Amino acid sequence: MPAGFGRLWTAQTISSLGDGVTHAALPLIALTLTRDPMALAVVTAAGTLPWLLFGVLGGALVDRWDRRRTMWVADAARAALLAVPAAAAVLDVLSIPLLAAVAFLLGLGGLFFDTAATAFLPDLLNRDPALLERANSRLRGAQTAMSGFAGPPAGSALLALGRAVPLLADAVSFLLSALLVRTLPAMPRPVPEARESLLRQARAGAAYVFRDRLLLGLALRPAVGNVAFLAVETVLALFAHDRLGIDTYGFGLLLTAEATGGLLGAGVASWIGRRLGTGTALTCTAAAEGLAVLGLAAAANPYAAGLALAVCGAGMGATMVLGPSLRQAIVPAHLIGRVASTSRMLAMCAAPVGAFLGGWLATGYDIRTPLYAAAGLLLAMTAVTASMTGNRRVEAALRAAAPGGGPDRAVPQEHA
Repeated sequence: MPAGFGRLWTAQTISSLGDGVTHAALPLIALTLTRDPMALAVVTAAGTLPWLLFGVLGGALVDRWDRRRTMWVADAARAALLAVPAAAAVLDVLSIPLLAAVAFLLGLGGLFFDTAATAFLPDLLNRDPALLERANSRLRGAQTAMSGFAGPPAGSALLALGRAVPLLADAVSFLLSALLVRTLPAMPRPVPEARESLLRQARAGAAYVFRDRLLLGLALRPAVGNVAFLAVETVLALFAHDRLGIDTYGFGLLLTAEATGGLLGAGVASWIGRRLGTGTALTCTAAAEGLAVLGLAAAANPYAAGLALAVCGAGMGATMVLGPSLRQAIVPAHLIGRVASTSRMLAMCAAPVGAFLGGWLATGYDIRTPLYAAAGLLLAMTAVTASMTGNRRVEAALRAAAPGGGPDRAVPQEHA
């Protein structure tokens, strides 16, 4: 791995720790201001709105801009932004509208940082598929460990010292990340396309995904998966309490089991990809997720539920390494920002659908019904996408993307 990757990895690890702190602290800070569930939901939802409103346009901008500069400016801006609610907390003028605005702007900064990082990594690693898998495995593992394990309890502990403290801690993490990213090696900017409007370039990026069966299959996985997983997440606490007899502490252990599986899946993703081929590995992880959710629905005790969630987490962790790594290896440099943001936007748009579906099925039928429906959806998605992301298609795309290995993939290939 080139030396620059270590700095990028460290920067994203520090930033993920700060994200975990804020992820736990922000809803708790909002809870000190109001008990209105809708007001609390507004703060939570505000952070996802940038992806829904500006996802593809953000990718088009990243494809125009210097990616390293975009990353460090986004993190520096988020560090400065967090000083505002921290000061408001000290002055006791904090409000729900201010927290919602901060969550929205933090999400906007995350959109630009994440998209630019996704586009920067292939250039840093010379688009080597094996290195990309190793790199994404480390990045995903660090993100899960920091934002899923270390960050939330740290955020809760820091909040006990004052409402401004976790916000300032996250600001420091963004600042350190910005300083590290600025030391990364400069990469040549992609060859500019013919002068076109931003909207036209955004549409071209989205069309590239929908016209290429492999990329469309890679995008459908997280989109359909989010419908299923949000349907489960919406009722999981109630299911655990009413059907499994799990208290608050036990529910935290359930989520820890899922996160532990995610770490394991991210760690073994490259090995699975080498043994089975990336396409077959993606099909197997999708099937594992569906079967695990089916096992969760049928679970009769907390131990079976914890095992099912760990398997599901492992499938998701491996998928989140293999899918993005493949996308980064085969998409031309001048399109990678738009392709990545289009896929992410599809996944984000699917999440509210899943939440509504889970609540509706649980209300109209039974608490286990959303889980069975989610399992059926995941298994159906596995069958649909198996041919779209099969080994033969993956290998053909990698050959075409290799230097001198085939025609430029800048023109979508319907039957690649």
